[in-house]
Amino acid sequence: MSDTSADRRPVVTPSRVVAALCLIAPFVAMLWVGSYAKIEPTFIGIPFFYWYQMLWVPISAALTTLAYILVRRERRARKGGGSA
Repeated sequence: MSDTSADRRPVVTPSRVVAALCLIAPFVAMLWVGSYAKIEPTFIGIPFFYWYQMLWVPISAALTTLAYILVRRERRARKGGGSA
């Protein structure tokens, strides 16, 4: 009984740390408004304030996908490694 409860405890692994950083990065970037609260440089006539935020949409999607892949790969490795 104690073996199964020990297996269910969260484990900090390098892939989980990287996944957490991938998920936290967009929040930090968007919450730090002082870093992008300006007009220049403009991109095709769009002020920096707007295009910087829109740039983070695909970046966030890519980072979330990367975090998902890392966690899924780690879970598969733990399931396969636990039976040996």
